[in-house]
Amino acid sequence: MSQFFQIHPENPQQRLINQAADIINQGGVVIFPTDSAYAIGCHIGEKKAIDRIRRIRQIDSRHNFTLMCRDLAEISTYAKVDNSAYRLLKAYTPGSYTFILEATREVPRRFLHPKRRTIGLRVPDCQVTQALLESLSSPMMSVTMILPGEKEPMIDPYEMRQLLEQQVDLIIDGGYCGMEATTVVSMLDDVPELLREGKGDPSPFQEPSAA
Repeated sequence: MSQFFQIHPENPQQRLINQAADIINQGGVVIFPTDSAYAIGCHIGEKKAIDRIRRIRQIDSRHNFTLMCRDLAEISTYAKVDNSAYRLLKAYTPGSYTFILEATREVPRRFLHPKRRTIGLRVPDCQVTQALLESLSSPMMSVTMILPGEKEPMIDPYEMRQLLEQQVDLIIDGGYCGMEATTVVSMLDDVPELLREGKGDPSPFQEPSAA
């Protein structure tokens, strides 16, 4: 049976954050709030936890996970970031964006795009997630908390507790955090490419319309 922590969305209780980090470091699977929707995730190095998440979400190995990082410096450890990409990332992180970048050797192969060495990374603008990542001192692998057969993310931590407490190790109630996906931007070419419009303002990554 999972644990259930109520953590203040603006002033996270450090004691609970540290307990949550311990659960993750021990291979636990956790549902947690972000700046776009609730997510389910685990430590980057825990293959068994990743497999559990795939079973809960009923997704296969082709479904991409997002690497949740605490800051731009951590992104640079796991992705190749040139000067132009660095300036854009600095301007738009933290925020509700997922950036597709070429991965470094620090990223386990099982998390990469099957045909290209790419990975989705993001720095969430969420106090609870930031505190958790800071306590972990490492990134988390995550996907949006959507039940199999559904199209929208779950928004009620108590419903998550009722339905999933036998399948995860921890549910963090951080209040309402929305149900809109992140904006996804590919940084693989010289010019950023907007792949999906979401909560993050897409306009900086859109080509200007013709006059």
